[in-house]
Amino acid sequence: MAAVAIHQFAQCITCHAWNADHSMVAFCPNNNEVHIYKLVREKWEKLHVLYKHDQIVSAIDWSLRSNKIVTASHDRNSYVWNQEGTGWVPTLVILRLNRAALCVQWSPKENKFAVGSGAKTVSICYYEQENNWWVSKRIRKKHNSSVTSVAWHPNNILIATTSTDGKCRIFSTFMKDLDTRAAGLSSSNDAKFGEQIVQLDLSFTWTFGVKWSPSGNTLAYAGHNSMIYFVDDIGPSPSAQSVAFRDLPLRDVLFVSDRMLIGVGFDCNPMVFAADERGIWSFVRFLDERKIAPSSSKYSSQFSEAFGKLYGQSKHGMTNDSLDTSRHRRGAHENCITCIVPLRNAGDAAVKRFSTSGLDGKIVIWDLDNLTDATR
Repeated sequence: MAAVAIHQFAQCITCHAWNADHSMVAFCPNNNEVHIYKLVREKWEKLHVLYKHDQIVSAIDWSLRSNKIVTASHDRNSYVWNQEGTGWVPTLVILRLNRAALCVQWSPKENKFAVGSGAKTVSICYYEQENNWWVSKRIRKKHNSSVTSVAWHPNNILIATTSTDGKCRIFSTFMKDLDTRAAGLSSSNDAKFGEQIVQLDLSFTWTFGVKWSPSGNTLAYAGHNSMIYFVDDIGPSPSAQSVAFRDLPLRDVLFVSDRMLIGVGFDCNPMVFAADERGIWSFVRFLDERKIAPSSSKYSSQFSEAFGKLYGQSKHGMTNDSLDTSRHRRGAHENCITCIVPLRNAGDAAVKRFSTSGLDGKIVIWDLDNLTDATR
């Protein structure tokens, strides 16, 4: 099992992000503040509290190269925070939203970032040097409901989104002043800004936590129906797999390598998914398994088994994985895990450490010394 380091920071954490050397962490304790802590002599000390938003901070991301923090909030605003001396100075981003900003992420080159919102739009934000401010171009008229998550392709041009309309979409964000055509995929070389590359209709429920694999060849996202979707060959004719599981839905996912993914959500326990030699994905195990004695109720066991078979019935290439009904749901986390963040060092081909945070107010650091051990 993975080694775990637990830090109790708040009653509830909506999101968190790390600086480049992982010595500082920024998070929102379910209010309009952003707290920054630093590890000093094996203890976490509060360094800063960032006040600017008027409502709950819903998303945060920390750029590793430029050391900038971007935040998004239900107050419909986004700020880019620059460290000056011993403090952090905010710069307002012009979003022009009429609904809450729900998610945010820096692009791989950190020359732009994306903000998803309840206004059914994605704002691609970039810095205008001549005016000394952050402006945005919006991708609109595509989503039918709130945008719940965004993920940049490694090429810095394509972006994937999930929405409460049940769809996953991929768009081009090409800007001639920031990007080069050579960086795009063959199917999107000629795509203009905001052009939809593909729409995936695999789920009939809310979708969350979209992520790209390190190579950019595979896309994964979670549905609120206790399913996870894997998509290859992004383009006009993508190939997709749907993996159903009997436990509670996921809220976020993370590729630790091209063939292994960690999912987190309402089960309070990270789930490992892996692809075999044929590229078929399946559930492997829970990272933090803690077993208790099986229930003595024969009816309860029979009902769970029957419900699992009905709910995970094969359809459109779905696979259903049987789980140990004696597994205890509680472990390092005691409430829903809402966020998973990689702790990658320069030169690492795979993610060997990652952190999770959730509604229990904890940030948990997971070590995967040997990725193959996680699948045993």
